[in-house]
Amino acid sequence: MHTFADPLRRALRIASADVAVCCGSDSFTYAELFERCRRLAGALGELGVERGDRVAIWSANSHRYIETYVAVPAAGFVVVPLNTRHAEPELAYALRDSGAKVLLTDRPAGALGEIVEQVVQLPDAYDERLAAATPRDLGVGVSETDLAGLFYTGGTTGASKGVMLSHRNLIANTFHWMATVPQLREDVYLVMAPLFHAAGSNSVLGTIWTGGRQVMLPAFDPAAALSLVEEHGVTLSLGVPTMLAALAEEQHARPRETGSLRGLAHGGSPIATEVLRRCSQAFPTAELLEVYGATELSPIATILRHEERIIDEPRARSCGEAIPGVDVRVCDESGAEVAEGRVGEVVVRGPNVMQGYWNKAEQTAAVLRDGAYRTGDLGYMDGEGALYLVDRSKDMIVSGGENIYSTEVEEILYKHPGVLEAAVFGVPDEKWGEAVQAAVVLREGADDVGEAELIDFCREHIAGYKVPKGVDLRTEALPKSGPGKVLKRELRAPYWEGKDRGVN
Repeated sequence: MHTFADPLRRALRIASADVAVCCGSDSFTYAELFERCRRLAGALGELGVERGDRVAIWSANSHRYIETYVAVPAAGFVVVPLNTRHAEPELAYALRDSGAKVLLTDRPAGALGEIVEQVVQLPDAYDERLAAATPRDLGVGVSETDLAGLFYTGGTTGASKGVMLSHRNLIANTFHWMATVPQLREDVYLVMAPLFHAAGSNSVLGTIWTGGRQVMLPAFDPAAALSLVEEHGVTLSLGVPTMLAALAEEQHARPRETGSLRGLAHGGSPIATEVLRRCSQAFPTAELLEVYGATELSPIATILRHEERIIDEPRARSCGEAIPGVDVRVCDESGAEVAEGRVGEVVVRGPNVMQGYWNKAEQTAAVLRDGAYRTGDLGYMDGEGALYLVDRSKDMIVSGGENIYSTEVEEILYKHPGVLEAAVFGVPDEKWGEAVQAAVVLREGADDVGEAELIDFCREHIAGYKVPKGVDLRTEALPKSGPGKVLKRELRAPYWEGKDRGVN
């Protein structure tokens, strides 16, 4: 049995004098990190937080976020990371829904402060409370089945839900990850994805467990990220595809010394082949890895290693095989596994599967069946157990009875040298039910590329019924969730106003 206290205890034994975390001009050894976590637990207890109570954090990435993420569950409390890009009503919903007692934040709380019993401002009030607190032992009376965190979903497909993840969920998935991508004591991990998202917190426990170093990027900026890689000799990092695309663009334009990078992982949404190619060219020492999963899976289910070696092979379009300890299948609506090559819903079983959605029994029952999680993603398996995703079920376009997978059309658009960002979605069509629509952001210097050129380009590569009927050329970045996923529901919304599509 393991809880969040165990990685800290091991790091204290094997690497107490080593630097655990670098954050701007601040750095802390594992001995210092352990003491700060004990003091945070003590400070929260002095504020009246008891076992099982929820503690929310609404903040940019920082060493204080790492302390909160680890110490709150290790003390027997429940951490509630809040999306920094959510609007006040969404944040208020998460605070009320979770019943959070304390809010830790680096920004004015405003009306949110009236929902919780106590607001602690970062950094000053936080540090003052730590300095005055009586340290508290970690892990005492805490079980692996206890709730560790409530992670509110990004809302890319609808209303946010509180995903209940236990100590066992998160620690099991840490071991699943480390069995496939070993983390070493000498590794330096750049935390560039937001910590409120599974992509940001994915390697926090693993890095601590092995005594490695974490370098914090407060908010994603490609230039700042690459400067940290150069300054600290970063070896590993993980982000969503839009982050990797931005890193590659920045490195091609203004190269840094990034030879220390041995692994660059991505997940959260499909990545285009051309983005992979540019990443491989920009970071030739780095192994490129794709991880597939969901917050409900703590978060990883499959992994594809060494994408840089297979960019032009069919397997590069897969998201790899199930990681050790996790069972991944493709099933029909009844839950029966479908034949190799047939499209169905991706279903995952393992110790990483969430306990359920907080206060949402109906929604939980809709996705958890016999301990397995029905992802809502559509895909198929090949003969070697590799999973190929074709779309989110809610993003699939049905036109004239034909299923059109938006990711397939996006893959073609990204092949055009003028395309920087692309998203494809369905819009109403009186004749066909739905028509294919694209939203595109062009690269700098590609202003002469027009809608007709992009439509003709697609027609050269895919069947006519899959070709976009319209292309919205945008000058600003596509709308994204906090973790960086493109919000297709926002792109669809104006077209479907007053009409019923049946899904969000």
